[in-house]
Amino acid sequence: MKLGHIIRSAWVIGRRDFTATVMSKTFLLFLLGPLFPVLMFAAFGTIGARVEEASQRPVVVIVGSEADYARLSASRGRLEGVIPGERIVNFTRARPESDRKAQRETLLKQSSPPVLGVLEGGIARPSFTGAVHAEGRTIRQLHWMIDDARRAELQPNVRGRPLMVKLAKESGGSVASARSLTARAGQALLFVLTILLAGMLLSQLIEEKSNKVIEIMAAAVPVDSIFLGKLFAMLAMSLIGIAVWGSAGAAAIAIWSKQGLSGLPPPAVGWPLFLALVPAYFATSYLLIGAVFLGIGAQASTVREVQTLSMPVTMAQVVLFGVASVGVGNPGSAEAIGAAIFPLSSPFAMIGRAAEEPALWPHLAAFIWQALWVALILHVAAGLFRRSVLKSGQPVRWFWQRRRAT
Repeated sequence: MKLGHIIRSAWVIGRRDFTATVMSKTFLLFLLGPLFPVLMFAAFGTIGARVEEASQRPVVVIVGSEADYARLSASRGRLEGVIPGERIVNFTRARPESDRKAQRETLLKQSSPPVLGVLEGGIARPSFTGAVHAEGRTIRQLHWMIDDARRAELQPNVRGRPLMVKLAKESGGSVASARSLTARAGQALLFVLTILLAGMLLSQLIEEKSNKVIEIMAAAVPVDSIFLGKLFAMLAMSLIGIAVWGSAGAAAIAIWSKQGLSGLPPPAVGWPLFLALVPAYFATSYLLIGAVFLGIGAQASTVREVQTLSMPVTMAQVVLFGVASVGVGNPGSAEAIGAAIFPLSSPFAMIGRAAEEPALWPHLAAFIWQALWVALILHVAAGLFRRSVLKSGQPVRWFWQRRRAT
């Protein structure tokens, strides 16, 4: 059988399935489905932000001079450049009174604005009173602000000379940790997309088998072309969905994030190539796992059987994700190389390698290796379907179906 005939027949089958799926009314719901949770989170987040802005946040009252208040406020401003402002304690000032104890008790009972605690003694002899955790965020921030204000004023610290720290923009350890995080994020993204989209291939041939259309199709075109066309049609539909969801995600990043991806440590191959490899490895992952699912689902006769198969195939995907994630952090280990060689986990392992290793030739080799396995799996699945379902050729008998010789 000529390869050109198989490809032309697969194009006809794939175009038929793609058009019937994309032009249906339910495809719009397919595209909008994953966006509903994002829109809900955005809406509730906006409402929550407005409620938080409208409400009065707790404050720490600084009982002291205007100079101490200005020094601590300046330290708070410097801390605001490191962590988000909404997570930093707010300050307000009160003039010292003759009866400090009564003033302190009055301030702690204040509810407009609510007082978190009272800081007295300035930056020389600070004393804080409030209902907070001894090692919580408020106390840690106050420690930092007081030490920062002392350093700014060149005042000696009562606990000893302040520790002088030379800060660096990044280190080898921080880059390796960030790249490992990017690798795991890329693997998780591939896993979520594959587990959401590849499962639909289990039921691709149910309709054709139930109304006997599959027999007409098998008489007109090779079975390999049917499998190949359906697989690539569903891949094209999935890529359209990913393009829509990715565009929505990019718009959300542009709106809510000032720095976007530039604020994150780049993967080893760089962000442009890494973002190009993500859909490429999704395509190979979808083709590999989808070919297996298409072959398994082709053996099912009813929707109930497909539903029964859904749970074990999902667990199999989880195992593949776990195998690939073992090598993250050590791309040269035997576990990482083994996960990259095993065809079904290879896309997950290779996207992790792209985040940690700058070499490009392994990705070219991986794409060739994965394409060979897609062709092999489709050929085997089509052969099993031809023999067990269409009853063409020598039938397949499992070991429990074989009769003992008498």
